[in-house]
Amino acid sequence: MTEIKDFHAHVYFNPESREAAARVRQGLRDRFEVQLGRWHDANVGPHPQSMYQVLFAPEQFGEIVSWLMLNREGLDILVHPTTGDDVADHTAHALWLGKKLALNIETLRKMTS
Repeated sequence: MTEIKDFHAHVYFNPESREAAARVRQGLRDRFEVQLGRWHDANVGPHPQSMYQVLFAPEQFGEIVSWLMLNREGLDILVHPTTGDDVADHTAHALWLGKKLALNIETLRKMTS
């Protein structure tokens, strides 16, 4: 077993769902000790859609992921650990809430090679 440093949740949105993404973000900010990343209104890294990232500790996983399951407002969310293997973290170790989006894994491979 590899050590999990922390978790990332990537909350995906488009122009029509940006307000819903803002409500989810505010809910996370109000309820949890998380680190909220900036809004990315264009594709960044392996992510095929606009998104923001939420970073949280392993001991928060159950509470935060449970909350996201019930309060994601129809948004697609990627949750993955940080183990030091970016490719595996975004693929084999990942879980999806909503639709599984096609990530550009080649971007991660280039960043780690």
